[in-house]
Amino acid sequence: MSSILTRELADQFAGLALGHVTREYPCSPGHVMSGPQDIGAPRQLHPVFFGSFDWHSCVHGYWLLASLLRRFPDLEAAAGIRALFDASLTPQKVERECEYFGNPLSGNFERPYGWAWLLKLFAELHAHHDLRWAQALSPLATMIRERFQRFLPKATYPIRAGTHHNTAFAVRLALDYADTVGDLVFRTQLAEAATRWYADDEACPAWGEPSLDEFLSPCLMEAECMRRALGAREFAVWFDKFLPRLAASQPSCLFVPAVVSDHADGRITHLNGLNLSRAWCFRSLANSLPAEDSRASAMQDAAGRHGAAALLHVGGNYMAEHWLATYAALALGVD
Repeated sequence: MSSILTRELADQFAGLALGHVTREYPCSPGHVMSGPQDIGAPRQLHPVFFGSFDWHSCVHGYWLLASLLRRFPDLEAAAGIRALFDASLTPQKVERECEYFGNPLSGNFERPYGWAWLLKLFAELHAHHDLRWAQALSPLATMIRERFQRFLPKATYPIRAGTHHNTAFAVRLALDYADTVGDLVFRTQLAEAATRWYADDEACPAWGEPSLDEFLSPCLMEAECMRRALGAREFAVWFDKFLPRLAASQPSCLFVPAVVSDHADGRITHLNGLNLSRAWCFRSLANSLPAEDSRASAMQDAAGRHGAAALLHVGGNYMAEHWLATYAALALGVD
């Protein structure tokens, strides 16, 4: 399998994403209701992000499409992507998404995973030459950023599980947003939270990895978060202490791709996501080291193994198709 995002793979991933971001059912809404008046079809509740099985997958499906379009303007699906964005990313539809988040019962909706992906999507749209889509999404991005800012001081402890609740992943993506839009206040808040949670961690044993339905490595995700949060020298000191035996491919459990026993099982196929997100983290961390550092080669090799184990399984059933191509793109350097 390729270790970079080729035009052929970009066409494949775009086709998968276009096939699910407007697919309303099946749906897992995560919707809290106070009474029958709150009942609504996905498209009624979320005029933009109603597809892809759940809200966060739809958001990062849009991110994937926007990222592919910017990198490959001549994609086979380019016209379809632009038409979708023109029809969906409108001020009127985004206003309805904001109204949903404004409901007191929606205060914790998609915290922090969906929040992080929404900010990541905005950052990607902000990098496009045509800013109409970013401008339309801006009110929701502002609302989510403010919600994030209120959440961070309350988060006494991090959430380390390798699931949607993982705080390292959320901060990692939110830092991309803060840097892209030049929000130094938000960046400082994010970096301070990461430092408060993780600065004293040493000799991570990666105990319990992998877990059956995790799609993130708690250990590697923490390291990748700190790589983005800290300055280069500060991170180098921290990283030496956090994973002191990387050159020897230790902890060994991190260097062996997870075995996926059932690719159609919605929970077990999370392990394909784990393999892809590990590849992403390994490659990002390796690229932050000098080329002659033996840890870099060990991590690049591990990234290749993990990517190869999962890239063939991003399609074939809806439990994979509605989200895995996003993580395949991350594993292949789209960030």
